[in-house]
Amino acid sequence: MTGFAHTLRAECAADWQACCQHRFVDELFAGSLDDAHLRQYLVQDYQFIDRFVALLGAAIASADQFAARVTLAQFAAMITSDENTYFIRSFDTLGVPAGERLSPALKPETTAFQALMREAADSRQYANALAVLCVAEGLYLDWADVPGRALPPRFEHAEWITLHANDFFRGFVAWLRSELDRVALTLPAAQQDEARRFFHRAVACERAFFDGVYD
Repeated sequence: MTGFAHTLRAECAADWQACCQHRFVDELFAGSLDDAHLRQYLVQDYQFIDRFVALLGAAIASADQFAARVTLAQFAAMITSDENTYFIRSFDTLGVPAGERLSPALKPETTAFQALMREAADSRQYANALAVLCVAEGLYLDWADVPGRALPPRFEHAEWITLHANDFFRGFVAWLRSELDRVALTLPAAQQDEARRFFHRAVACERAFFDGVYD
């Protein structure tokens, strides 16, 4: 396998694998994840949706092809429907009050990732947005898409896995990676390096966020 996206992932292999083999992932699949940890994770993760949709909007605006805008818009529709609904149902089950859902105290890992997504969006550079999206979605596909691994019984655990392990999501992540490869070929070295830095920072943010579940 070759290409810019693969190269960037290989450069971050240690942090990438640490996320995919994280205690959080193992406990999620086992159905043994403590409700307090799940609640903290989901409350903090929900704070990404606004910035993530804005990042998708920036990618749509800066994309160089109409077909790319269509693909990104279709994914944005999933985020604001199926994934958002999962959060609401989980919050209801876990008894998370409205104030904690919408304006919780943010952990440093959360604010760092929010700031990174804002910075990528504000750069108005398609490759920078793609780099962060490749991490945010590609890493989740890699930890969730494990053929033959049984799903846990509770929907709060199982659906967080299946939202990131299905044919639509696999296709979108494959497209993101191929799109980053395509765009990188058109970039001067300085812009490639800028996208590389966004990718590396995003992987580090993901690992910090997973670790933060157990703080």
